[in-house]
Amino acid sequence: MKRILVTGGGGFIGSNLVDYLNQDPTISVQILDNNPRINKPENGIVMLDVKDIHKLAWQPDIIYHLAAQSRVQPSFDDPKSSTEDNVMGTLAVLEYAKKRNCKVVYAGSASRHFDHASSPYATTKYMGETLCKMYRKCFNMDIEIARFYNVYGPNEYLHPTEGNVIGIWRYNIENGLKCKVVGDGNQERDFIHVQDIVEGLVAIGDGISSHDDAWELGTGKTTNINDLATMFHEKYGTEFEWIEDQKGNVRKSVLVNNDAYERLAWSPKRKLIDYIMSLK
Repeated sequence: MKRILVTGGGGFIGSNLVDYLNQDPTISVQILDNNPRINKPENGIVMLDVKDIHKLAWQPDIIYHLAAQSRVQPSFDDPKSSTEDNVMGTLAVLEYAKKRNCKVVYAGSASRHFDHASSPYATTKYMGETLCKMYRKCFNMDIEIARFYNVYGPNEYLHPTEGNVIGIWRYNIENGLKCKVVGDGNQERDFIHVQDIVEGLVAIGDGISSHDDAWELGTGKTTNINDLATMFHEKYGTEFEWIEDQKGNVRKSVLVNNDAYERLAWSPKRKLIDYIMSLK
C-alpha cells in the first residue's frame, strides 16, 4: 500500500488531487490542513498547521506539499503570514520528509519567471523553491518542483479577494456584485484546468523522470483577461468595469518549456471555454 500525504488537501488543488488518489485502492491518503473553510473534518483530514507537521505520527512514501498562501494581492496585506506559511511551512515539511526519507512534490509557481521581489507571494514561493533545491542538493533528497500557471476548475475558491480571477467573478455574479477587470485587461494568462494539474502531479509523483529545476504545468496558450470577460458575458450577460492596475500584476504568463510533455507523457486535455460554458 502506497502512503501519500497531501498538505493543503482540503483546498482547491489539494481536494481534487485527493479525490483522484482515492480512486486507487492501492493508495492510502492522509490529508493535513488547517483551513477554516473546512467546517467538518472528514475522514483522513488532520486539522493541523503545516508548520506543526512534526506532530504528525505517520510514515508517508510521498508528500504532495500544496499548503500555502496562494494569492498575490492578499500577500501585500499580510506579508508575515505569507512568509510563515510559504517559507517556514515548506521548511517544516522538508525537515519532516528528511527524517522519514520520503519523496516531496512541491507546488511551485510560474511567478518564479518574473521579479521575485514584485510581491510577498512571489518572494515566498521563490524562497520555497530555493529551500527545496538546497535540501535536494545538500541532503540527497528526492524532491520535485511543479510550477503551476493559472489554475481553474471544480472546487475553486469563490471569494471577492482571495479567489483567482474566475473565482472572484463567479462570487460577484452569485452575490449580485459588479465584475471588474484590473488594468486594461490585455494581460495574458495561461489558464489550466485543475484535473490536468492533478494528472501532472501524479505523473511527477510516480517518478517517471526527475527534473534538476522544475516541471512546468501549463497549456502553452494564453487568454487575455478581456477575452475571459467576453466568455463570462456570453455565459451570464455579465457587465464589467475596468479599474486601476494593481501591484504584482504581470503582463504575460505562459508555459516556458515542454519538459513535462516530452518526459512525463503528460499534456493538458481540458479547455477553458468548455469549463466556463459548463458553469451554472
